[in-house]
Amino acid sequence: MKMLFQYISLALMVSMFSGCASLTKEDYQRVQIETYSKDNALIANAKCRARNERGDWLVFSSGPLTVHRSAQNLLVTCEKEGEATGYATLISRVNDGMVGNVFYGGGVGAILDDYNGNGYSYPDWVRVVMGDNLVFDRKANKRGQVMIGAQPVEPAIASDKKTVVDNLLFLLP
Repeated sequence: MKMLFQYISLALMVSMFSGCASLTKEDYQRVQIETYSKDNALIANAKCRARNERGDWLVFSSGPLTVHRSAQNLLVTCEKEGEATGYATLISRVNDGMVGNVFYGGGVGAILDDYNGNGYSYPDWVRVVMGDNLVFDRKANKRGQVMIGAQPVEPAIASDKKTVVDNLLFLLP
């Protein structure tokens, strides 16, 4: 009987913390950035700068960039001499760790994940088109596939910070 109680206790502990993004996700996320011309030619070694409220990062395309997760969108600017500047807004969305907090009742975990940014993710591979201003929404991300951006519906705002509730409501059908 004592063994059964220990197994049940262990199972409950694992299920309580299985959704917490602070335990299941890292503070940083890798984002692959490629740069292309409007006629679909690869542009190598464009200088790309990404920023959110957690920091400012620099990478030369096509290369991986490691950024601090955040609820705020990631704003990317790519420049190369002789090319028009390319702009990208990578929309941050709630990840599975944050959703797990809601379903497993981890209110404290959800607050912590929102505060430190671990409950959010960006698209992991984007194609910036030089001379365009594109939006890349995490909800359309497919692991291992490059994401083609869309024209913004409304102007992107650098301080567009959504609350946990806003992001969770967006996920509901």
